[in-house]
Amino acid sequence: MSGGRPLRRLLRTGLVTLVVVAVVGAVAAAALQVAGAGQGAGAAPTAKVNTAKVTRKTLVDSVAVDGKIGYGAATPVASKATGTVTWLPAPGSLVTRGEALLRADNRPVALLYGALPMFRELATGAEGDDVTQLKDNLKALKLGKLTTTAKFDATTEAAVKRWQKVLKRDESGKLAVADVIYAPGPLRIATRTARIGGSAAADILTATTTTKVVTADVPSTEGRLAQVHNAVTVTLPDGKQVKGEVSQVGTGGGNGEPGTGSNQSASAANGSGGGGADGGGNTVSVVVDIADQKALGKADTGAVRVQYVAATHPGVLTVPVEALVALAEGGFGLEIRESGAPRVVAVKTGLFGGGQVEVSGQGIAEGKTVGVAG
Repeated sequence: MSGGRPLRRLLRTGLVTLVVVAVVGAVAAAALQVAGAGQGAGAAPTAKVNTAKVTRKTLVDSVAVDGKIGYGAATPVASKATGTVTWLPAPGSLVTRGEALLRADNRPVALLYGALPMFRELATGAEGDDVTQLKDNLKALKLGKLTTTAKFDATTEAAVKRWQKVLKRDESGKLAVADVIYAPGPLRIATRTARIGGSAAADILTATTTTKVVTADVPSTEGRLAQVHNAVTVTLPDGKQVKGEVSQVGTGGGNGEPGTGSNQSASAANGSGGGGADGGGNTVSVVVDIADQKALGKADTGAVRVQYVAATHPGVLTVPVEALVALAEGGFGLEIRESGAPRVVAVKTGLFGGGQVEVSGQGIAEGKTVGVAG
């Protein structure tokens, strides 16, 4: 065919330049470009002939990176209590609804669940979404049969008094702004940021949720993985595989924690913002949610492998990438090595993956023998 020379024939010329071009995720090829003249028609080959068979298989284009199990980035817990910090929970401990997150002047400041921060005193006569949120918590703590209205009524006051008795606080029946800290759910204490004897009106702790996630720093060259809602497969240390979904994308910092990115989870306390990884521009940090938490076992940490499959082409004809020959008129061909002289035929390339490339074209069939650059 015009414009193409059989690969092995070209190796008999005076000068051969080998050029390998790699294009991530789209096009990868190996090309031989020949300069020189005076090829002898009857000369015998002097180079070793490498060959491969055209095979039919399922070709997968995927990205895999190392990750780790953890609880994601810790966020600050802010207290509005006055006085002196007299107690704080230990790092690694779990604080649930109704329990103390700190003691200020030896009085407990309790955790409740909700999206609204405690922004005003709640007492008889108050009405609003924050009252509904409080009543939901009091019901969950089994402190009385409260109405479903958004009004702080007598039954609400009675429930608050019962809770204050449990906490050994003054049974006033009303709650000050400093008495409660709201978070979306239970908190796992990461670090203490205040000290015993210090001011209680400060960021006192950092905490995470109790849901395990997988974090990974993805090289910027593999950015296809770093897209929110991407379905991924996580291989655990014991070889078991679980399904996950990318929930957060941020800037990389080498620590596997999410940076400022899409769909960040709510702050652990009072709507405070969370920190992120330092951006270096070389990696993208991702957080992967795992729906089947039981599959992660009891381990709080551990190395895992995160794989994202970009495309799958089942039952296609494939050859090693090194079998492709660059044609002078553009595109690629394969050197068919059958009985008689080798010949080059043009092919159309498809998916690349695992060192193989999908090919199609006239005369290309399973079992054909092709030349491969050695």
